[in-house]
This record gives sequence, structure tokens and C-alpha cells, in this order.
Amino acid sequence: MNCELARERIVAAAYAELTDEHTHELEQHMAACPDCQADREQLQALKVLAGAFPVLEPEANLVARSRLRLEDALDQIPPKRWYERFGQRILNNFANMQAAPVAACLLLLVGAGAGSMGGYELAQSRVAQAAAKATSAAQNHVATEPQASATPAEIASISSIVRQPNSNVVEVRYNQVVPQRIQGPMDDPAISQLLMLASENATSEGVRVDSVDLLAAECRAGHGCKARGIRDALMVALRYDKNAGVREKALKGLEPYVAEDVRVRDAVLEALLNDSDPRIRTAAVSILEPVEADTSVRQVLHTVAYSDDDSHIRNASREVLSRVPEIQ
Repeated sequence: MNCELARERIVAAAYAELTDEHTHELEQHMAACPDCQADREQLQALKVLAGAFPVLEPEANLVARSRLRLEDALDQIPPKRWYERFGQRILNNFANMQAAPVAACLLLLVGAGAGSMGGYELAQSRVAQAAAKATSAAQNHVATEPQASATPAEIASISSIVRQPNSNVVEVRYNQVVPQRIQGPMDDPAISQLLMLASENATSEGVRVDSVDLLAAECRAGHGCKARGIRDALMVALRYDKNAGVREKALKGLEPYVAEDVRVRDAVLEALLNDSDPRIRTAAVSILEPVEADTSVRQVLHTVAYSDDDSHIRNASREVLSRVPEIQ
């Protein structure tokens, strides 16, 4: 079995759609392929995070606005030139000669589209749920400005996060039909929900940096950093965020849990092996030092210590291993 087929079966197995025979073949492949093991762990982590929130039906105004945005985007597509249309016609004629492969490709495209739409609806439903909680909590807090009458609605985006100096109070500004704001202590569920939502804000790196920084600070202080919740949000940021600063803050927030939570340990090991920023990889080596006796940690440290391209990371790994000579 090659890795491409294994990745397809990993997805099917995650949703209990794989036969016993194929499951056995997949497990045999996984035992010898660390890359596919990492892919499966990442998919499982994503499922855990997605499963933490119930799936709600999208609101009518969301569907209407999405259609308007789609129509606007389609209007922006320039018309094809004559030679592009001619080339497309040739491809279509060629495709008609190969009906079965084309049908298979169409099924894959339809499946990919359905999966994308499902993910979009899930994300929007989580936004709507967070907005409802945040709006309800806003009525119990004193805001610095008069607030409009609050009604449950979807959150369009997080616009800013401000922590008041020498205080445990955080102000989160978010956009609905009109801009809204709430403020409250970090342990307020509404504030936590908004911060976790902000950590996935694809449009603003500044908002992601601020939100992950606050979530990481809560974890380092041992406040409300449960395995299913803030800790999951930090692991997703560490694995997938494109901003190295966000990943570094997430790594620091996860540090206190590397010894007690295997999932956190695996996320830090992935950062050590795969992250593109040497600072994050070096920090991962230091964070793993308290659990260097763990078999998987020891194996990764040995691999990095003698085969990594970065000499600084090789030396850091060797230094950690040298402190416990009896396990080498």
C-alpha cells in the first residue's frame, strides 16, 4: 500500500467506513510509516475540535449573504478568451471518450465540494453558537460604552482583543450586523468562546496573535485549560497556523501539559520534526526535556540529534539526552 491510498483510507477509517480487511492493511502500513501516522493524528485532532461544538442549521440571512458573495465573486471572473474556450472544448471532447474515468473524477469533485460546504456550515454554526453565548453573557457585564439591545446572531469576525492593565478583565470586540463588544474576566465562558473563535480568524493575524497569547497565558497559569477546549485550540494553532509567532505562543501555552497529556506531547513532537521555524523547534526540544524518558520522545530526540540538518537543534537534542545517560 502506498501513502496516497493510505491517506484515503485514513479518512474512511476515521468515519467508520472502512472494511475490516482494508483496516488491517492500513494498520500494517501505519506501523511502518510515521508520515501517515502523523496524518491520522492530525485528522483525529481536527475531529475532536470539530466535535466539541454541536452542528446547527445555518441562518437564513447567512445563506442569503453567502449567495450574494458567490454571485459577486463570479461576476469578478473575467470572460474566457477564444483560445481558452477552444482548448476547453477539445478537453471536453477528449473527456467524452473516457466516460468511466471522468465519472469517477466527477464523484471526487462532488465529494470534495460537499465536504467543503459542510466544513463551512460547521464553522458558521460554531460562530452562531458563540455569538448567542456571548450576547447572553453581555447582559451580565458592565461595558465601557452603551450597548445596543442584544439578540442572538452570527458573529462576522473578531475585530480586536484588549486586556486591561493590571487586571484580569479582557475586552473582545466582535462584528455582527453592527459592531458589538463585551468584557469580562478570562474565566468567563463567553470570553473563552470568543477567544477560541478568534484563534481561528484567518483574516487578521493580529487578532490571532492576541487571542492565542491570552489563551496560552491562561494555560500557563493553570486556569480553565481543559483537554477539550482551550488546550485543543492551542494544539490546532501549533499545528496549522501560518504565523510563526502564533505557533510559538501556542507552544508556550502547552508546555505545562506535555508530561500529563499524550496528545500535547505528540503535538510538540510534530513541531520538533516538522515546524519551519528553528526557534520553535529549539523550544520544543527544551519543553520535551522533562519527559525524555518516554519512548517516543527519546526516539525522536535521538533521530534529531544525529540526522537533523540544523546543527543548533542537533546540539540541543544531544544536550538533553546527555543529561540522562542511563536511557541512551
